[in-house]
Amino acid sequence: MNQIKLQSAITVFVKNKKANAAYYDDNWTERKERKAYYQSFTRDRLLSMTEEDFFEYMSRLWSMVMWGNKRFVVDKLIADNGFEALKKHLAELLYGSPSFEKRWNTFLKEVKGMGPSTISELLTYTNPNEYILFNKTTILCYTYLDIPDMPKYNYQYTGKKYLEACAIAKDISAALKAAGVDDCDLLAVDYFLWDEVLPLAEKKEPGDQVPVTVTPKTASDSKSLHEEIKEKLVAIGELLGFESRSEVKITTGAVVDAVWEAKIGNMGKAIYVFEVQSKGSIDSLILNLKKAQSNAAVQAVVAVADEEQLAKIIRESAGVIDEKSLRTWNSEDVLAVYDALVRAHESINKLALVPESF
Repeated sequence: MNQIKLQSAITVFVKNKKANAAYYDDNWTERKERKAYYQSFTRDRLLSMTEEDFFEYMSRLWSMVMWGNKRFVVDKLIADNGFEALKKHLAELLYGSPSFEKRWNTFLKEVKGMGPSTISELLTYTNPNEYILFNKTTILCYTYLDIPDMPKYNYQYTGKKYLEACAIAKDISAALKAAGVDDCDLLAVDYFLWDEVLPLAEKKEPGDQVPVTVTPKTASDSKSLHEEIKEKLVAIGELLGFESRSEVKITTGAVVDAVWEAKIGNMGKAIYVFEVQSKGSIDSLILNLKKAQSNAAVQAVVAVADEEQLAKIIRESAGVIDEKSLRTWNSEDVLAVYDALVRAHESINKLALVPESF
């Protein structure tokens, strides 16, 4: 960790905290209220939650701010995982006795729709002396502080890597305490990162580390990246207002990775089809896109891959897929678009323009 950058940020943080005490007190009070709410739960209370209780439990999270319709998201979590199973997985993650790495890795493997950002937030509120909120903001701030080997893709957010991030946060907490900052658990570290380090990180000063594209090393990594891109495509579609789904049978013999669907009054619907390629033969992708074009509602088919594979797809699909309806999308751009949309929706939804019950 770059101690010069860290100490410089801490000095400014302490100065600003004294100069604008009301602002910092209000923000810290809001964080303490979140801690108090989530720490009021026990394993038994969590397991006895009703679906309405669970909605309140989830809707308070910062990771839910991006969604205008939180009810839709929570209902989908329940539908995809089963309510009783979902509560048991959460209870085991937060209060279980097996090693933390095992609990983290098992949860991410078994539960659909809750990623590292959401579960680390729950862990932070539940035990803020041990766990840090681990999301894109944390990664960006750690990268600015010259901390190497930060994850880029979801499959790299392992339990082992998360514990490494928590150890770093504890070092930052110790530095803040040494500078005279009181009440400095790891939720306070997140506040410091968000309020002071993030603006510096977003400036992208020359010489600062920037995340690099990581090529999956194993078949398992490649499959995990494929799943992540597919999930992001579905989420982008939902954020744009489409009915968005994955693993959809679009026509006989063709199940595609994702579709965006828009209904046009009582006239019908427009469909956009996505196939993701992360590694290996592209024959299946080309065949699925060709079959998808036979569905009259399909307006465009989109191949999603890295630059090298997209060039190959374009070459090998010539004369097979109708070029007028074939689109290509770089998988790195998909991730960037998702992140940008999340930030935009978070900002807009904070305005509370539409009541939650609407």
